[in-house]
Amino acid sequence: MKKKADQTLKDVMKDMFKEFKLENKLQETQIKSVWQALMGPGVDTYTSAIRLKDGVLTLTIVSAPLKQELTFDKERIRLALNEALGGEVVNTIVIR
Repeated sequence: MKKKADQTLKDVMKDMFKEFKLENKLQETQIKSVWQALMGPGVDTYTSAIRLKDGVLTLTIVSAPLKQELTFDKERIRLALNEALGGEVVNTIVIR
């Protein structure tokens, strides 16, 4: 980690997450916390797993009708998640 006298705590934390390769896990955790607020408790109930790797968000949905509905709405979901996270975190969504 680089040491700078004029770094903010936010910058230090970002550098630390990069250094220890924890950025992806942090973003995945942020997505999980935003998911229920964004999609509602009904969708969250049928979501069994949320994984993020290299910009690909994989959602495991246990309801076939919901899975199909979300498949049609992937782009809107991607845009809403990126807006909530404040950056281009999710590039692609895969629904299983």
